[in-house]
Amino acid sequence: MKKTLLFGLSASLLLLSCDATKGVTSTTTSTTTSTVTSMTSKSTYWQQHVDYKMDIDMDVNNYQYQGTQKLVYTNNSPDTLNKVFYHLYFNAFQPGSEMDVRSRNIADPDPRVGDRISKLSPSEIGYIKVNSLKQNGTSVKHETVGTVLEVELAQPIKPGEKVTFDMVFNAQVPAQIRRSGRNNKEGVALSMTQWYPKLAEYDFQGWHADPYIGREFHGVWGDFDLKLTIDKNYIVGGTGYLQGEPTVKGNKKIVHYKAPNVHDFTWAADPEYIHDTMQVPNGPLLNFYYKKTLPTENLKFWKEMQPKTVELMEYFSEHIGKYPYDQYSVIQGGDGGMEYAMCTLITGKRSFGSLVGVTAHELAHTWFQFLMATHEGKHEWMDEGFTSYISDHAMNSIMGYNRPIANGGGYRGYFSLATSGKEKPQTTHADHYDTNFAYGRAAYAKGSVFLSQLGYIIGEDNLKTTLKEYFNNWAFKHPTPNDFIRVAEKVSGLELDWYLMDWTQTTNTIDYAVKSVDNKTVTLERIGLMPMPIDVTVTYTDDSKENFNIPLQMMRGEKPTTATILKDWAWAYPTYSFDTKKAVKSVVIDSKGLMADLDKSNNKN
Repeated sequence: MKKTLLFGLSASLLLLSCDATKGVTSTTTSTTTSTVTSMTSKSTYWQQHVDYKMDIDMDVNNYQYQGTQKLVYTNNSPDTLNKVFYHLYFNAFQPGSEMDVRSRNIADPDPRVGDRISKLSPSEIGYIKVNSLKQNGTSVKHETVGTVLEVELAQPIKPGEKVTFDMVFNAQVPAQIRRSGRNNKEGVALSMTQWYPKLAEYDFQGWHADPYIGREFHGVWGDFDLKLTIDKNYIVGGTGYLQGEPTVKGNKKIVHYKAPNVHDFTWAADPEYIHDTMQVPNGPLLNFYYKKTLPTENLKFWKEMQPKTVELMEYFSEHIGKYPYDQYSVIQGGDGGMEYAMCTLITGKRSFGSLVGVTAHELAHTWFQFLMATHEGKHEWMDEGFTSYISDHAMNSIMGYNRPIANGGGYRGYFSLATSGKEKPQTTHADHYDTNFAYGRAAYAKGSVFLSQLGYIIGEDNLKTTLKEYFNNWAFKHPTPNDFIRVAEKVSGLELDWYLMDWTQTTNTIDYAVKSVDNKTVTLERIGLMPMPIDVTVTYTDDSKENFNIPLQMMRGEKPTTATILKDWAWAYPTYSFDTKKAVKSVVIDSKGLMADLDKSNNKN
């Protein structure tokens, strides 16, 4: 019998209707610590807000640029801040940086990086140098520590207070190695990602001033205003909306962009870009930037990919939530494929299927992680895994693959991880995996299986509703794994903390077996440590079939199903028996293959 659950509201879901940009503040008595004044936490959701105004002058001959940045920071936290931190990502592209040393010491380095950083000359390295920084007009002490700028404030920032930081900086674009850089392998001049001093995020867990070692990013929501001065022959595309026509001054032009309610700003530029557009019905304008020097076949693929991108945008908007901006750009650049605000950078010399596939994956990142902005360093599986799941389903539909399990590759990837002896829990920080293999399989494959297997547990319709409710509740915020699973619990009426814990916080595996069949009695066995509800298909001696569902007791209910529901199976019991009405010919556990059972050879008799 289905049990009715009364769930209490979690702290992070109490104020789902609060202003996602401005957040919520509260005040209580405080005591001073070294970096923040600790305060008693209230059961409210809040997030910080930052507005950037930047003027950048780019020299395309030496790849150096001068910049000024006016940053207005709103402290929506209940804490008084005594320090702030900025990310200086370009500093990673210097010999001896953490990214360089880590790449040269990890067992299986990313071939795109290898030892390339260690060989960069002074004119090829990347850097961001902060020349001056003021808080409300008063100079503040600051120190560059690798890829992080540590700032001692002139005055603490109190809860609810706004402060203005004025910065003057200069920088050099590194030779293209990882994501950012100049003159990538396909000849794109400038791939400008993570290129400006970016304020670090502060949330309910404190500061997130992570060094840039190789993985993903986390940022503060806000509005961007960029004026870029660049060679007049360069075509520019990226985040935001162009404000009028560029102003030409001599050999340079000034392009002005604004981007509302984003947590990053990216651009790319090249004098040989073709710029195509295509309108999504009742959706954004799509922009495509790719080099006219591509081989004829690749130019053809870029044209053919454009209507497929329209279909992808419509698919994700229908199955997750409506894309909220007025433009999205697919840009040739970078070193593979990487998602950013309102755009992606991808390499262009690909087969047609690969070109559509990488666009599908990076576009899906607009929802996971851009709009539902999880901390990618801590919860990389929510970013890459959810994206892999939904992009595989989109490709299965749009490209007509008709695979019975759309993300079957995710299952195969997970099985290779779980049997490798190299698996680490998904709670491992993205930079701290022993191998790139373990990171990739955990983030992409195991993260994808998390969603499809959740559909097995709560029912496919409930999973579809969960994804939409997750978007409705958490777009323009910073959700955590618990926030997602609470949405799934409320949609399904089931208790699911056990699933979140075992799948993401341990390396426990699933293995259920058909132990015996004795005429009309079926006995199953749990061999693996991880519990699951069980779907069983019984074929009788007269060749008729019957489906059964065995609820997991700790779920306190079961998914909607047309199968015959049996009594609960309590996890601690290693075996479970049930009787049928007719003599049994054969038994199969999980005939659809959606449960990531590590040994399927014992799933049937």
